[in-house]
Amino acid sequence: MITERIQAIVDRNVAGSPRARALLAELEGRSLAIVARYTPWRVTLSASAGRLLLSRTATDADATLTGTPFALLSMTREDPQEVIRRGDVHIEGDGVAAGGFQELALLLRPDLEGELAQVIGDVPAFGVGSLLRKALGYGRSVASTGAQNIGEYLAHERRELVPRAEAKQFLEEVDALRESVDRVAARVARLEAGS
Repeated sequence: MITERIQAIVDRNVAGSPRARALLAELEGRSLAIVARYTPWRVTLSASAGRLLLSRTATDADATLTGTPFALLSMTREDPQEVIRRGDVHIEGDGVAAGGFQELALLLRPDLEGELAQVIGDVPAFGVGSLLRKALGYGRSVASTGAQNIGEYLAHERRELVPRAEAKQFLEEVDALRESVDRVAARVARLEAGS
């Protein structure tokens, strides 16, 4: 039932976008699998007969997008390239197909809260959207704090990393030394040219 509702939203958005229709023609016969790690959830997007079809059956896809449910969801709120660069989501397979489906997804990115409001009403949809935004923010905050704590532990307790302040001071001193060497080299060159 949910897949049918999502399919109806996708069809409506495709009909309203000439660029999406052109991309679907370019992607004809190709597919992208989206796999939510640690869950049984998997969906395959296929370009067929001018439509973007959603299927829950496991088929061989040209490209596969894999990430945790929150990471996949964050691609609807953030720049997908940034999510991929961070390593939260991984792409395997045909890069051209994946790029085409990514552009298509950006064009067809629905207003999740607005679409949900049509099903359950404005107030509950706002509550769900607010909850998801808070959960994503909390997840990012926990990950950032965890990474910072690990970095501090490795730098200060284990002494396996250089603390940021020490590294910054060292690099500033290296830059100052490089500038001094450049000035001395310029003086030597002037003295040699003058003699």
